[in-house]
Amino acid sequence: MKRRLLVVLAILLGFALVAASCGDDSTDDAADDAGDSGTAGDGDSDGDSDGDSDGDDGTGDSGVDASDITAAFVYIGEPGDAGWTYAHDQGRQFAEAQTGATTVTVENIPEGSPEFDQAVRDFIADGADIIFTTSFGYMDAMEALAAEFPDVAFEHATGFKSNDTNFGNYFGRIYQARYLTGLAAGAASPTGDIGYVAAFPIPEVIRGINAFTLGVRDANPDATVTVNWTSTWFDPAVEGDTANALLEGGADVIAMHQDSTAAGEAAEAAGARWVSYNSDMSAFAPTAYLASAVWDWGPYYTSVIEQVAAGTYAGGSYWGGMEDGIVQLGSLADDVSEETRATIQDLTDQMIAGTWDPFTGPINDQDGNEVIADGEVPDDGALLGMDYFVEGVVGSAAG
Repeated sequence: MKRRLLVVLAILLGFALVAASCGDDSTDDAADDAGDSGTAGDGDSDGDSDGDSDGDDGTGDSGVDASDITAAFVYIGEPGDAGWTYAHDQGRQFAEAQTGATTVTVENIPEGSPEFDQAVRDFIADGADIIFTTSFGYMDAMEALAAEFPDVAFEHATGFKSNDTNFGNYFGRIYQARYLTGLAAGAASPTGDIGYVAAFPIPEVIRGINAFTLGVRDANPDATVTVNWTSTWFDPAVEGDTANALLEGGADVIAMHQDSTAAGEAAEAAGARWVSYNSDMSAFAPTAYLASAVWDWGPYYTSVIEQVAAGTYAGGSYWGGMEDGIVQLGSLADDVSEETRATIQDLTDQMIAGTWDPFTGPINDQDGNEVIADGEVPDDGALLGMDYFVEGVVGSAAG
């Protein structure tokens, strides 16, 4: 009840803000790391920079000369997938332009494979100063390689292992943006039956499903989110089939934690709505598209490359949020109501200010047991290890 009251108050505040703006239909998006800000409907959230690098001398905004640095990127997929790898590659291009560093990539490297180890060793043999790897299953191999090559910097996306010298991990609080897309989805669903195409039952994915569901039910308290697991990060055929199964089961909105646009294309064909992930995929299913939770990796990659160039890189962990711009809300569909836009904007502002979090209690698990007490917010350890579904999710968090 308290969650609903908070959202109602947010809506009322949002109306006041809209009235004060003399009828302006746009709402400001989260500021990115470079200090820019967008609008909730502009869709410019693919990691591209609005400006050019600072010249031909290889120095970025910090004044650090990174022109002698080579940064290597190991990708689980291909940049053309419009999803996870695409977002990282946009960030790589941004960092290259900002710093003057040389960047190199390798694609389609399976997790836990000999190909991964060989790819990293090849990069090091060719003189790479920093290795970025972009999938969870690379973590253990990265830890071993960092110990073997102490003069090379290693950065691992989505993992939790690190040291305080040459091995770091990095991720973002994408659950914040997922909550906001949940508000849009809950308000847009006539039936309250929402489907979620999900990759693997790991805390990263579970946390996002839960935040999305909290947003859905704050907009539509009787709605449910049915989760179907695919056991793949990128397989358009499997993702499309899974989305179709949810649509045939009655879902009128499809969300996803996947790397392709297949779920959106299935929703488009079925006359349903779709929430995308990783980048703003509105062009791939324009009628179905509703909202997106997106990444902007560029400023982070820029910062790390400059640290390596300056000799100040020291490993550790990074988990940024909307206040850093690394996670953002992409464009909102034109038919998202002004009421929903105002609520989204107000809660975005609160998250950026650090005064509110989607996991503010009271929150129950899907069996009705209180897991987060009234007014409390879990610490990062609890969030990073989240292994249960919240009330309103249909499906098993065990996969």
